[in-house]
Amino acid sequence: MISQKYKEMLSAKSVIRQMSEWAVGRAKEIGSENVFDFSLGNPSVAVPQAFTDKMIALLQERDTMELHGYSQSQGIPSVRLKFAEFLNRTYGMDYTAEHLFMTTGAAGAVAHAIRAVTQPGDEVITFAPFFPEYNHYVNQTGAVLKVVPADTKQFQIHFEEFEKLLNPKTMAVLVNTPNNPSGIVYSTETIKKLAQLLEAKQKEYGHDIFLISDEPYRDIIFGGVEAPYVSKYYDNSLSCYSFAKSLSIPGERLGYIAANPNCTDSTLISPMCAQISRGIGHNCPPSIIQIAVAEVLGLTSELSVYETNMNIIYDTLVQLGFEVVKPGGTFYIFPRALEKDSVAFCKKAMNYDLVLVPGDTFGCPGYFRMAYCIETEKVERAMPALRKFVAQEYGVR
Repeated sequence: MISQKYKEMLSAKSVIRQMSEWAVGRAKEIGSENVFDFSLGNPSVAVPQAFTDKMIALLQERDTMELHGYSQSQGIPSVRLKFAEFLNRTYGMDYTAEHLFMTTGAAGAVAHAIRAVTQPGDEVITFAPFFPEYNHYVNQTGAVLKVVPADTKQFQIHFEEFEKLLNPKTMAVLVNTPNNPSGIVYSTETIKKLAQLLEAKQKEYGHDIFLISDEPYRDIIFGGVEAPYVSKYYDNSLSCYSFAKSLSIPGERLGYIAANPNCTDSTLISPMCAQISRGIGHNCPPSIIQIAVAEVLGLTSELSVYETNMNIIYDTLVQLGFEVVKPGGTFYIFPRALEKDSVAFCKKAMNYDLVLVPGDTFGCPGYFRMAYCIETEKVERAMPALRKFVAQEYGVR
């Protein structure tokens, strides 16, 4: 008999993917240029030429077994060392190669990190709005995900509600900053307050509480916005990163966990993750991608286009009277819908070939997400469609 658990999951597929699939089908009918697809967070800017050149040079110059053979379970040692040194230079940390574990993207990093610091029955707390796959990353380990309601005024942490959920079963707190779906960057004040509270609760409960920081959008920050490096403010922290967004290489699936050198058993986290991999069938990203990225650390795609797109959409939403918090980074914006039922709102938008994602799946009903990682020209053409939609359906002009 096939697994009933995974069979049942088929009826609860990702809403984001469902909307994206609809957009693909609709594009076949009327042409992709006529479908304004804001569903999927797939980077739209080109991979840096320097990265492409490095890949070509590696293929021409390096030994094939070095590029295509198995790496160590924790990742290539020289790569981990380069990453550690880069993080130290950039954020003033003290990582060594032993604190790094290479993963298949930020998803692999978060999934491993949760398994490394929890046991079945433990609780992991996160904050709405949150990436919906957290449900699977946490709950399928036997731990339990608890969600703090959103602070919809600024999308910072709702500390009063957070303290209500903290209890002796809390073993980890999962944050995502810059945030998907809101685009908000947690302030230094927020991170410091979170760290102080967790320090106090560790003493009260008599056990570690790990802070898992999901940071795939760490390099997509808009002008004037301060983006604190979470691990600088709390010792028991695990930083989870991906190069998918910064280098526009989501298909290459490369990320890492960086265990704060001051966290409990800091040098055990990476080898523990290698053991976790044995149980979930993960054994390192491709060697060639590890090597190539290590050669271009600090390089990013031309990310400024995302701020340009954000400003176009934000200004239009404000003009139309939407309630919306201005993003500080990422390529997402998260306005309040013009009716309580955001699912119905997004379905109506589809009649105008606008593909939006309802906020329910992010733990924030009544809101919707727009992923503006598309060409600026198309963002500009989408605004008349948005104006027509809200005018005809809600009388907003």
